[in-house]
Amino acid sequence: MATATEGWTSELARELADDALERFLRYVRMDTQSDPLSDSYPSTAKQLDLLRLLADELREIGLDDAALDEHGYVIATLPPTIERDVSAIGLIAHVDTSPDVSGASVDPQIVQFEGRRIPLLRDPEQALDPEADPELTRHIGHDIVTTDGTTLLGADNKSGIAEIMAAVAYLRRHPEIEHGPVRVGFTPDEEIGGGTTYFDVDAFGAEVAFTLDGSTAGELQDETFGALKVTVTFHGRSAHPGRAKGQLVNAIKLASAFVEHLPREGLSPETTEGREGFVHPSRIEGSVEGCEVTMILRDFDEEKLAGYEALVRRLADETVAGEPHASVEVEVERQYRNMHEYLKDVPRAISVAEEAIRAEGLEPLRTSIRGGTDGARLSERGLPTPNLFTGQQALHSRHEWICVRDLGSAAATIVRLVERWASA
Repeated sequence: MATATEGWTSELARELADDALERFLRYVRMDTQSDPLSDSYPSTAKQLDLLRLLADELREIGLDDAALDEHGYVIATLPPTIERDVSAIGLIAHVDTSPDVSGASVDPQIVQFEGRRIPLLRDPEQALDPEADPELTRHIGHDIVTTDGTTLLGADNKSGIAEIMAAVAYLRRHPEIEHGPVRVGFTPDEEIGGGTTYFDVDAFGAEVAFTLDGSTAGELQDETFGALKVTVTFHGRSAHPGRAKGQLVNAIKLASAFVEHLPREGLSPETTEGREGFVHPSRIEGSVEGCEVTMILRDFDEEKLAGYEALVRRLADETVAGEPHASVEVEVERQYRNMHEYLKDVPRAISVAEEAIRAEGLEPLRTSIRGGTDGARLSERGLPTPNLFTGQQALHSRHEWICVRDLGSAAATIVRLVERWASA
């Protein structure tokens, strides 16, 4: 349980931390990893195990309309406690964990961080190291939840789920807190870009929503990368390798040459930060006859993103130039746009969130997401959806962790956000 020591952002945060932590520890033990190669929706049936549990728990709290729909969305309503007309506000989090690292048999550990390197229980070569992760130094003396070194933790995004659940349960227990209708949504497949595929914005019925999927306490994000998925397919010509001279054209070598000519010193994830974009080959597979390179292109600026697409097309064409028996196809798919394009027209969403964060004793930390969220697609589809902090750190890795106090602070911020939305 959360320890009652000094340094909490508020008494409310201290109270909510226990509930959020208990829920979080239960949720992370459920394997909900999504699968980018699946043709089903949700991509894995095991996500439904947690979604069913959440629907049950919401009904137990008193959100009687909580239901799991045919697409794997859990939607529920916290009724208003005031009679005057107030627009609904939404709270959203995703249940799936990243395919990058195993999410099976997660064994969370609670340790007090004393400022020193923490070897992880089942793989001592893995450790939380403040030299490698400076965010840890802000949590000396705090209880943190870690993995055992063999899996990810699942704080992304089960921390957001636990915080929403704790906040909604608190609001249900305290009808004296004035608020309008609150819509709750839990989604599958966010980690593989499918979290909003079937999400019914009109039926959800909120004026604005907030994803609980940020990191550092106080963080508020209203900007994401713009994103393109590009598939470059090289077509070669097969021949018996013993009699292939002048006949064989190896598509694997063409794809390799293409990747070799991509930028290295810039425009790559390993050499960029801040507002710098990148061109990133994420998967390559195929054979002599055909080889496919899957890429993601990212930038905050649409004009620059268009330039990255032009670069990929030029390099692909140059790769097959001079080889009459080779060809190349480039397919481009829009994944999401910078949500700032849509949120700039609803400043009230940001100002109320900043008020809630300050009311919780934190300073709003406005940052841009070097990635995307469900909120980017929802904003584009007419539901403005900024992103709020959860406390999750070192995501998609065996070094993932979260501070118990941040769990409480995030849950308390949700309560204050809901209350202030009704009075704004």
